[in-house]
Amino acid sequence: MLRFIKTLLLCAALNTAPSMAEWHYAERAIMGTQVRLQLWHEDSAEAEHLIEAVMAEFRRLDNQLSPYKENSELSLVNRQAGQGNVNISDELTRLIDKSLWFSQITNGAFDISYATLGKHYDFRNKKRAHGDLTDSLLEALNYRHLKLNRKSNSLRFSHSQTKIDLGGIAKGYAVDRAIAILEQAEICCASVSAGGDARMLGDKRGQPWLVGIRHPREKSKNAAVIPLRDIAISTSGDYERYFIDEQQERVHHIFNPSTGKPSETTEGDTDKLISVSIIGPHGFDTDPLSTSVFVLGKEKGLALINRLPQFEAVVIDSNRHLFFSRGLENL
Repeated sequence: MLRFIKTLLLCAALNTAPSMAEWHYAERAIMGTQVRLQLWHEDSAEAEHLIEAVMAEFRRLDNQLSPYKENSELSLVNRQAGQGNVNISDELTRLIDKSLWFSQITNGAFDISYATLGKHYDFRNKKRAHGDLTDSLLEALNYRHLKLNRKSNSLRFSHSQTKIDLGGIAKGYAVDRAIAILEQAEICCASVSAGGDARMLGDKRGQPWLVGIRHPREKSKNAAVIPLRDIAISTSGDYERYFIDEQQERVHHIFNPSTGKPSETTEGDTDKLISVSIIGPHGFDTDPLSTSVFVLGKEKGLALINRLPQFEAVVIDSNRHLFFSRGLENL
């Protein structure tokens, strides 16, 4: 609360100062999505410098964490960790450690080893892993195969065919890193988003940021609009990357680790979710939580969020009905 009051006072001071302060905007294609940034600054040159610093940080993380870049640290791990210990950076250790923590508290609903089978899906070309391949690799898809040594910063996979992908946590982490850059520069008001992950620094010049949650079946509409200040929000939905197969089933990118297949979003099943938005202090947490709740389903997913202080959820079930976690129900 003190931090929020301080932010408001700083913004008020900027409002009364005789300057050319204005909003500065930027958008770049990085990490397989659109990275968007807006910030309030009185110096255009300094604002541009900060924009480039933020985008450079996104590119750095993409170069380190992309499973599609042959020279990334993640690709190196996937090539070698199945044969023995691989030395990894402090940053990758932290990301994997956090991922494993979410695997534990969600009983495996969040599992970065989903890539073991996920890598065999090609959403652009409407290709999925065949049943025989899924059956043969399912044993390798298990976060317990990840043997992380936090002291020595090393990692090995106890199954030779295990692979990992940080797509369920890396963008939330990147958004936090971007906000840290802006905080260090004493920016009062900013918003950074990367795909379904966003974080707001302060408010929008005395007003809350109005964040729309996209309608999962009507692209041009919002299912809800939420006023937010100084907080993160992450959304996972079956409409982000998907294709419709020959049986007219939706094949999307959010995998259920227990089956090795995309989570079912069968119409009419009121526990199945098609959109999950998590609100909380940091994208490093809201990003994996949105995936976790999606996989867990409405009942178990909302129960998880209701047990976690500082987090709230907005979910949409397969019947397109909206539900809220306990802290949002009476707002």
